[in-house]
Parts: sequence; C-alpha cells; structure tokens
Amino acid sequence: MISAHLSRYIDPGTGSMLFTLLIGLVTTGYFFLRKMLISIRVMLSGSNARLVDEGKLPFVVFADHKRYWNIFKPICDEFERRGVELRYWTASPDDPALDEDYEHVVCEFIGEGNKAFARLNMMSANVVLSTTPGLDVLQWKRSKNVDCYVHILHALGTAAGYRMFGLDFYDAVLLSCDFQADEIRTLEELRKLPPKELEIVGCTYLDIMAERAETLAPVRNEHPCVLLAPSWGESAILSVYGKEVIDALLATGYDIVIRPHPQSMTAEKKLLDSLMAAYPDGESLSWNFDNDNFEVLHRADIMISDFSGVVLDYALIFDKPVISTQSTLDNAVYDSAWLDGPLWTSAIYAALGPELSRDQFPRMRAVIDEVIADTALAEGRARARRQTWAFQGESVARTVDYLIGKHDELVNPSE
Repeated sequence: MISAHLSRYIDPGTGSMLFTLLIGLVTTGYFFLRKMLISIRVMLSGSNARLVDEGKLPFVVFADHKRYWNIFKPICDEFERRGVELRYWTASPDDPALDEDYEHVVCEFIGEGNKAFARLNMMSANVVLSTTPGLDVLQWKRSKNVDCYVHILHALGTAAGYRMFGLDFYDAVLLSCDFQADEIRTLEELRKLPPKELEIVGCTYLDIMAERAETLAPVRNEHPCVLLAPSWGESAILSVYGKEVIDALLATGYDIVIRPHPQSMTAEKKLLDSLMAAYPDGESLSWNFDNDNFEVLHRADIMISDFSGVVLDYALIFDKPVISTQSTLDNAVYDSAWLDGPLWTSAIYAALGPELSRDQFPRMRAVIDEVIADTALAEGRARARRQTWAFQGESVARTVDYLIGKHDELVNPSE
C-alpha cells in the first residue's frame, strides 16, 4: 500500500513556501470579501436569518492524477445513479473522467500544479473527498469555506504508508479494514491530535476489479509471464537493484513485463529513461504504462514487486503468487516510522511469497518456478483477503451513503 500512498503524494515543487504565503493572503482576502457580500445581501433583504452561502457546493471530489479514476469512477457512477449533484475536479487534463457523459456529475479540469492548489484553497463546499495526502502540510491548504475533508485510501494494506503527517489534518478517513483504524488512532495519540472520524467502507476499485475478473477466462501463456511492478523512490526495486534485476529476469527466458510506478515518470525520470534506453521493448521484454493496470495484471503468471500496494491487488483479485522485497523499505520519512513493531503488510507480504534478495538472482528462473508451483501460498492470499478487505462488493454504496449522510448532518445539524 505504501507505494500507492506515495503515488498520491503531491510533489511540493520549487518555490512552494512562497506560493503558500501568496495563496494564504489571496485566500484570506477572498473569504473576507465573500463574507462581506453575503452580510450586505442579508442586511438589504431585511432578514434576521443566519448567513447562508448559496454558492457552496454540496460534494466535491478532487483527484490529483488521472490514475485514481479507478477509485472515483464507481463513486461518481453511484452519485449519477442516485441523481445527486457532484463536482469532480481533476489536475490531469487527460483524466478519463472528462470523457464521461454524466447528467448529475460535472467533471472539470482545474489546472495543474499551483493553479490547481489555488482553486482548491479557495473552494466552497460542504464535503470534499480526495485520495491526496498532505492536506494543510504543503501547498494544499484547508479552505475556510469547506466543512469537511474526507480522505479515501487508494489501496489495501497499511494506512501509515504516506509521507509523514499525510492524514493528520483530514476530518474523516474511509478505510477498508480494522487494523488501518488502529494505525491512525495510534498516530493521533502519539501526535496529540483530535480523533478523526473513521469509517470502514471496503475498497471501491477492488470491488470493481473483482467483478471484471469474474467474467474472464484464465490466461494460458506459452511461457510464464513475469510482471515486475515496483513502487518508486530510493527503497524501490528499480533504485535498489536497477539493471541487475532486469538482467536476471531476462536470463530466465520468460516473458518479462516491466510496469513502473506512475510516480517514477516524474520523481525518478532520469533513472527510468536510462533503464528504458538500455532495455527497449523487444521479443521477451516490454514496458507497460497503461492507466488501467487490469489487463497486465490478468496476463501475468507471477508478480515481482517490493512494498507496493499493487501486490495485494494482484494477489487478492487474480489469486496468483508474488515475490517481494519488503525489507528494502527505509520508512524514515513515512508515518510508519512512528509505529512500533512490524506493519501488517510486512507479515502478510511474507505469506504471499518469498523475499527476493540479490543472492537469488543467479537462479531466478528456479525461484520463479518454485513460487508458481507452491500451492501452499493460496492460504496466505486467503488470509490477506479476510483481514484487509471488508464489505466486499458493498464499498461503493457504503462510501456514497457515508458522504450523503455527512452532508445532511452538516447542513441540517438539528435533524
């Protein structure tokens, strides 16, 4: 899950402190003028009613990247099905949401980088839902005219895999299981934070993947297809092992697909460019950058990864084995550094398949064959499914029920 959390982390970029100061001044002025205009309107009407901001949006979803559409599409579809108005704001000009033909859901590109932050920092809404961590930590500041910020986890596994303070200033977090709630409560106690509202709803995108998988026939590859699907950053496979692991995989003679983490395209572009130049697409190796990873996961016979959240997606949906490198993670900058003892993901990843180490590279083919043939690993996958994926098939309805209930509570507190 950590990689997926990292994928939601917005790069602060250069000049973020100057931008933060500037947007703070602009935002303060904006809301002061807004409040004054509303006050004047009420006074002129002769009403004694409390001030009401008629321009406040009931629901806003914010996606900092198009790759999170798999999480938000089921939610948007449910709002549309119920006939409830929703605004979907995206920082990706090519977000698939922009091609949807909704009647009740308005999808809008709000700009990239600081332009998107400026819009967010001055938004007026009752309930805002996002996968983006770091609210009120970096450029994305809490708007004075938003009633409730709700975070939804974008992957199974730990809730402590964001960069430090990733969830601290949200009002509520939607989770997929109990141990995630325990992690957040521990962090709140350690940091002397007021308790957030935690709601276990399941996992929207995994429910949809499960529905899709039920309609597919098993893939019969002529040779085993090995998917190398790392996270990004200094602890991830491509940074730690680089060409060594790719050479070892090519030596197996199997079909190798490398699917870098989307964040690698910006955060470690130099490394990725050098590897792609050294290992271009060929007969036995290909690179995959599809926005939707479903097809490539379905095709693979085994996955090699690290601490990425895609490990659980692959193992739980396609019921296939994984080789991972959990031990390479340096968690010094993550929320997990505050927690004592091993994370749930560390233990469960070991149950999904063996740890990969450099001394196994010379016999990579034999290692892969052994793991594919190990039927005992199915129990580890079943255990992971039970422990981390609550309310299977119910997540979309539960998520939208929560959001609408929260809105009604905010707008009609006395009811």
